[in-house]
Amino acid sequence: MTVSIRDLHPGDPSDVEAVVRVRRATLPFMISTAGGVVFELAGAHPDEHHRILVAEDDDGLVLGTAQVAVAHDSAEPGLSSANVHVHPDHRGRGAGTALLRAAEEHVAALGAVKVFSWVPDEAPSRSYAERRGYRPSRSAHFLRLDLATAELPPYPQELPPGVELRPGSAFAGEPRPLFEADAAATADEPGDVPVLLDDYENWVRTTWQDPELDHELTSVVLVDGTVAAFTAARTDGETRYASAMTGTLPGFRGRGLAKLAKTDSLHRARAAGYREAFTGNDAGNGPMLAINRWFGYEVGASEVRFVRELHG
Repeated sequence: MTVSIRDLHPGDPSDVEAVVRVRRATLPFMISTAGGVVFELAGAHPDEHHRILVAEDDDGLVLGTAQVAVAHDSAEPGLSSANVHVHPDHRGRGAGTALLRAAEEHVAALGAVKVFSWVPDEAPSRSYAERRGYRPSRSAHFLRLDLATAELPPYPQELPPGVELRPGSAFAGEPRPLFEADAAATADEPGDVPVLLDDYENWVRTTWQDPELDHELTSVVLVDGTVAAFTAARTDGETRYASAMTGTLPGFRGRGLAKLAKTDSLHRARAAGYREAFTGNDAGNGPMLAINRWFGYEVGASEVRFVRELHG
């Protein structure tokens, strides 16, 4: 049995669905939809050289997939990512090794000197990465909340003076204030790859227009008309909701505004019929982990980000 590697055919619904199946089986705490997979390629910045690779056997069965890209928006040059996912039913057949090799060759040809890869925090996966020259870096947690039964904190009886709540859809005509808030929050996010959000038009194409971003369930807190905090919502259009990013801008912290944004979004998500809520946090982001645990989220799985230096 041989394993072949090729690019995803985004115009083939069955091929896209195969990638969705692999992602849902390997990343059950994340939102994955066919529309999101197609958009991932179509909306990527050209300098990212983004590819979705597919591993298949002689019969055309998709065994696994990989997301590979150059970190074009990083302040540090030469960084890249390669995240490999093999369906649990088809491991041990060489698909992961073939995908990783193809991904590394792709970014190396583009001048990358480092490859980052998220790996499940379990002994076999960690050992696999280390045998291939990767070393562990930071870790992150996936958290889950049973939205159908959770006892959500109540809305405050009265908002503080000057504080307003707005859905993200209220900014549909001019989302620049949300871009600026996202850029400020992202700059403070812990991580191995420093990200600089400074291209508004690219943010509109790659973030604001993402079909999985739910504008209506995204919640924004204004203080005297200025965006002070927000929580961005992603949904699968069925039962699964995720907090993609929650942030409070400098100068507004310590006032409970992030909790207010999440409370509003979670209540409205449940009213809209969503039954599971997910989020993810860097293991070193103590304040956000504390907020999520306060809401009742529990850690469901963890990942470790590994890095390998590319030479030649």
